[in-house]
Amino acid sequence: MTIFEDLAPRRAARRPLRVAVLGCSGSIGRQTLDVCRRHADKVCVVALSVNASTRALVDAAREFRPAHVAVADATRSSDPVLSELPDSCELALGPEAVTGLAELDDVDMVVNALVGFAGIHAGFTALAAGKSLAYANKESIVCGGDLMMPLARPGRLLPVDSEHSAIYQCLVGERPEDVARIWLTCSGGPFYGRRRDELADVSAERALAHPTWSMGAKITIDSATLMNKGLEVIEAHHLFQRPVDDIRVLVHPQSKIHSMVEFVDGTVKAQLGSSDMRGPIQYALSYPERWEASARRVDWCAEDPLTFGEADEGTFGCLALAREAGRAGGTLPCAMNAANEVANEAFRQGLCGFLDIERVVARVMERTAVERVDSVAQLDEVDARARELARATLMEVVR
Repeated sequence: MTIFEDLAPRRAARRPLRVAVLGCSGSIGRQTLDVCRRHADKVCVVALSVNASTRALVDAAREFRPAHVAVADATRSSDPVLSELPDSCELALGPEAVTGLAELDDVDMVVNALVGFAGIHAGFTALAAGKSLAYANKESIVCGGDLMMPLARPGRLLPVDSEHSAIYQCLVGERPEDVARIWLTCSGGPFYGRRRDELADVSAERALAHPTWSMGAKITIDSATLMNKGLEVIEAHHLFQRPVDDIRVLVHPQSKIHSMVEFVDGTVKAQLGSSDMRGPIQYALSYPERWEASARRVDWCAEDPLTFGEADEGTFGCLALAREAGRAGGTLPCAMNAANEVANEAFRQGLCGFLDIERVVARVMERTAVERVDSVAQLDEVDARARELARATLMEVVR
């Protein structure tokens, strides 16, 4: 089944799009609210969630007046600030409450900006309930693509990652059989061009200094290791139904070309724009229409030259590991992702070195028996086992 639909505007003469923003206090969540704020005549925020940032939730709720709000961390139930929620807001607590927002009757679209594997429950629930899903939670597709893609009705699964939004836009109106390969662009992160031995002692502070994008801490470290690009390769494999080896990573430090599609006749289509996530967020909300820009327009006459390079999978081995997991399929991407989340956090906490992230992921993959994906519950078990194994492996590699 194609993820695209006819371009006849589906929202003409209709009420505003009713949106649930899950993870509204994070980088993507805040920028989603920026787009909703700018296009208040077209979008109505009806539900919001946070993990634990209750102050941010209350501030957003007082501005947007949603009917439903949820806090994943139930221990925050006694936070005094929650008493400032508007009387019209229904508050629910716990991870299940966040997932529940994804299937509410008064929600048309779910923006899934949750971080990590935990976001798979909300994404799966949204698609199963027939909602449109604008997702920034790539881990849900990486781990559960075999389950989620069959649920995706045409025009109802819209990527928020800048690269996958670009590919999506390049493929609108094209025939899948005419695609030769996908060029997935990559900024290169803060250590592009470094030798492997130069990475052994880099600090989390340096790894968090991304040269182009302002993102959350976890994804910024993933960008530095190139694991983020590896996850995106698997994501593109599922979303656009292309073999892993038909997806080529292209380093483009200026981050103005967000990705490209090459066709069998040698023609290449690219999507260009500013390095601002509000662009792909807005496209997901407006598709198949286009609204007035929320992101800065680019003066191409004033831009620096655009340059390109090849991703070094020998130096940045996480990208090669992700490709390996994508080729194997089944539950291996889930185990790989879990190991990476554990090692990424350990590095940020100063508990291991930068290259130890790759070592932990490699060992967990080696020790994982690959199974066919059958259910979200199965993936929960795979995720838990891989995390336990990753924590044990961390103790081995940092001795």
